[in-house]
Amino acid sequence: MTREALAAARAHFAPILSDLAATAVAREAERRLPTEEVRRLAAAGFGAVRLPVVDGGRGLSAGELVELLVDLGTADANLPQLWRNHVAFVEDRLWNRDREADGVWIDRIAAGAVVGGAWSERATVPGAVNGTRFDDRRRPATVTGTKYYSTGSLYADWITVTAKTPDDSDVLVVVDAHHSGVVLHDDWAGIGQRLTASGTTELHEVPVDPNAVFADGGRSPHQEVVYQLVLVAALAGVATAARDDAAAAVRARVRNYPQGLAAAPRDDAILQEVIGRVAAAAAAARAVVRVAAETLDDGLEALRAAASPDGAPELLHPASVATSEAQLVAGEEALRAATELYDALGSSAVERGSGLDRHWRNARTISSHNPRGYKARLLGDWYLSGTAPEPWARRHDPLPVPSESVVDDSEGHKTSPAEHVGNLS
Repeated sequence: MTREALAAARAHFAPILSDLAATAVAREAERRLPTEEVRRLAAAGFGAVRLPVVDGGRGLSAGELVELLVDLGTADANLPQLWRNHVAFVEDRLWNRDREADGVWIDRIAAGAVVGGAWSERATVPGAVNGTRFDDRRRPATVTGTKYYSTGSLYADWITVTAKTPDDSDVLVVVDAHHSGVVLHDDWAGIGQRLTASGTTELHEVPVDPNAVFADGGRSPHQEVVYQLVLVAALAGVATAARDDAAAAVRARVRNYPQGLAAAPRDDAILQEVIGRVAAAAAAARAVVRVAAETLDDGLEALRAAASPDGAPELLHPASVATSEAQLVAGEEALRAATELYDALGSSAVERGSGLDRHWRNARTISSHNPRGYKARLLGDWYLSGTAPEPWARRHDPLPVPSESVVDDSEGHKTSPAEHVGNLS
């Protein structure tokens, strides 16, 4: 796919993104969930951009979608993350679309359906297990449990849920978000990403259709990379928004510091330098995201060409490495941009009404999903010893699992010692 498709998609969604950016500060100050904005994006086909044109999508590559997510994150850092579960679900369905159930979901996504996720549970002990139960002995089958970090579910038509079957096997099911047995709480209280609605989901004997059950999780081989790339795209968006807000604030200033080098702040060489550094940080974040996205596209092309795609996970190792590198760089640069912008502004910039603090809070919250030390160690082990860049849960024996325990994994990994999945905000 040529970049003309990405340019057309950017032009198509530009009016919505412009409105998002214009209302971002007010929505956060009022804690007003962007429900209407998400529905506008869905109606405009944002959730279907990865689908082939013949299926009602725009045929964007995975890498092009990531670049579009950077644009979305620039408008509002909450938005890429609340679409995160949807993005991964689409990738899974496209990869496995030879199955009838996957075709059903592709049709729904093409029609504008939005998919959220309820995977994680709060942990009370080490080695916690999934306490949500899927009972396929009933007619219809049902799922019951309580989840947290249910990112995007308050905006969704459908919610993916991880659970255990009566024989203790793992399963992914999809439920109607509007069923009376689904109770959604906007109780996410993080310092940043406040509008991702990453709170509690209660499931009370919610019915599950046969075409909404994925015994093996229905995962694509690149699901983990996709989940992490969405976060990195959001970080690049934060850095870019910090650049734009800082530049706009300096342009709007009419009085310079007493020790300033020019009467107009925009002409002051020191303030110009600050904006230049913030702009460079944003450029670095976007650059590493683009490299990681392109590396994923290369890996997927190689995987599809492999004689046995399911048996060649090493073809995605470069994408995993590039994504981890991007997480380190984008996280640091987003935090740098969100901090240094204040060096170009006066005391009014720290007033709550400016909303500039949201950039640092959002960057800090997103970065907390993946502690930088662990990502750096994985990279070092890869470059020094060629060790597969897999998450902890795939590299170690599981911890002993106490009875009646529950799970929590803020890393966002799709497997764990107890085969659970975490998806913080």
